[in-house]
Amino acid sequence: MAIEEAIFAGGCFWCMVEPFETRKGILSVVSGFTGGHVDYPTYDQVSGKYTGHVEAVRITFDNEHMTYKELLEVYWTLIDPTDDQGQFHDRGDNYRPVIFVSSLSQRKIAQESKKALVDSGRFKKSIIVGIEEAQKFWEAEAYHQDFYKTHPTQYKAIHKVRQKFKKKHWKIKG
Repeated sequence: MAIEEAIFAGGCFWCMVEPFETRKGILSVVSGFTGGHVDYPTYDQVSGKYTGHVEAVRITFDNEHMTYKELLEVYWTLIDPTDDQGQFHDRGDNYRPVIFVSSLSQRKIAQESKKALVDSGRFKKSIIVGIEEAQKFWEAEAYHQDFYKTHPTQYKAIHKVRQKFKKKHWKIKG
């Protein structure tokens, strides 16, 4: 087993867990915050835009069963890569999409993946997703972990918007 971590921000972390967690090779997906200037940020501080953090997920994976490149392919289908003001109905800098890299290898793969998306012409607007150096990741409060399992009705309601976008731009379900 070759264990690695990936950190992706793409709007509300509640909608970023299930699409990764249910794939082969994923060992864990944790909701949290990164990229800010306050230690031990709380959800209220981050959502109040007091800390500079973004909501993100930290994915621990076995790269013998799921590669970083494959994770990025999933990531692109979960976000609107043209929106730097948030994601879907989650608005603000704390919801901006960012790929946080922890190695030169991850940076290279992320840059190649982003370029491939740009070159595909799939989107008319510019792809604005940042690729930034990974910073300290702070786990969100327990209430936010596994939200899709613990609050299925709320999750389905907020997830619906992303699914509609995904079907339109990626021509795939689920």
